[in-house]
Amino acid sequence: MTTPDAAPALVGERLAAQLLSGTPAAGTAAVAGHLLAIQAQDPRGARLAVRARSHARSVGDVDAALTKDRSVVVTWLNRGTLHLVRTEDYWWLHPLTTPPLRRGNERRLAQEGVPPADAERGVAVIERSLAAEGPLTRAQLRDRVAAAGVRTEGQAIVHVLVLATLRGLIVRGPMAGREHAYALVRDWLGAPPAEHARFDRDRALAELAARYLAGHGPATERDLAKWAGLPLRDAQRGLAAIAARLADRDDGLAALAGRLSDCPLPPPRLLGAFDPLLLGWAAREPVNGLFRPFALVRGRAVGTWSLPRGKVALAPFAPLGGADAAALAADAADVERFLRVR
Repeated sequence: MTTPDAAPALVGERLAAQLLSGTPAAGTAAVAGHLLAIQAQDPRGARLAVRARSHARSVGDVDAALTKDRSVVVTWLNRGTLHLVRTEDYWWLHPLTTPPLRRGNERRLAQEGVPPADAERGVAVIERSLAAEGPLTRAQLRDRVAAAGVRTEGQAIVHVLVLATLRGLIVRGPMAGREHAYALVRDWLGAPPAEHARFDRDRALAELAARYLAGHGPATERDLAKWAGLPLRDAQRGLAAIAARLADRDDGLAALAGRLSDCPLPPPRLLGAFDPLLLGWAAREPVNGLFRPFALVRGRAVGTWSLPRGKVALAPFAPLGGADAAALAADAADVERFLRVR
C-alpha cells in the first residue's frame, strides 16, 4: 500500500485473489491449489477457510479430500506450522520449505529433553509402527514411542513427529473419526510423480512465486519471504524468474499480469481462526484482523465470534448496520450447518 486512497483497491484485489469474492472454487483441493498452502494447526479454522472460498458443503467434504480422495494432506511446511496442501504440491513444497526448519526442530527437541539418539529411536519407532499397522493417531504413536523409552511428555512427541515429517517420512493423511492420523509418505502418497522425482530448486522457487501471487497478490518480496518462511534472497530469486509474467504497477507491488484491478469487496462473511487472509503478508493492517475467528465486512474485521453449544455468538467491535447484521446472521447459519457432524 502506498497511499490511503490505494488501500480499498488493494484490499479488493487481495480479497479476490483469496477467493473471498468472485467465483468460489469447486472444493477443498481447488482452494488448496489456488492458495497453495492453508495454515492448519487449527483444524476447524482450516475447514472454515475452505467453506468461505468454495462450494464445499460440510466438514465431511474436507475430510473426504483427506481420507478418500487423498487429494490433500496436512504437514509441517513453510513457517514451521501445519499446512493443508494439495498432494501434488507436497512433492516440491516439502524439499523447498522444510530445510530452514531443521535447526529449530533440533533446538526444540533439546529443550524438551530428547537427546539426538533418543530422537532417532523415536523416528524409527514411528516408521516401523506405521509400516506395520497403517495410519495411527498422535496418541497411538505417543504410546509406541514412549514404550521404546523416548520422552513424550509435554511437546516432546510433537517435535519427534516434526522430525519424522521434515525427513519426508510421514504426513497427516486420513481422518480417524475426529482425529487426524499420520501415515507413511510412501504408503499414503506413493512415489513422487516423474516431474518431481528430482528436486529442482530454481523451478520450485519460480512456481512458489507464481502460485503465491495467484492467491495473495499484489504483494512484496518480503510478503512472499515471510509467508514461505524462506530467506528474502529466495523470494527475490523466485520473482525474478517470473518477471515476464508480472504486471506493470505504479505502487511497486508484484502481481500477475492479466488480473482484474477493480475488484468488488465480498459480502459480510464469517472467517475462522488463522484464516489465510491474516497470514499471507508481512502486515495485517489492511484487514485489522485477529487470529481468532472474526467477521469481515467491507474488507475489515468488525468483530470476533465463537461457537458455544454449536451456535455462533458474534461479538462486534461496534454496533453493526441492519443489513450487515442480517448478512452475518445468514452466514452464521451456514457456518453452523457446515460444521454440524451428522
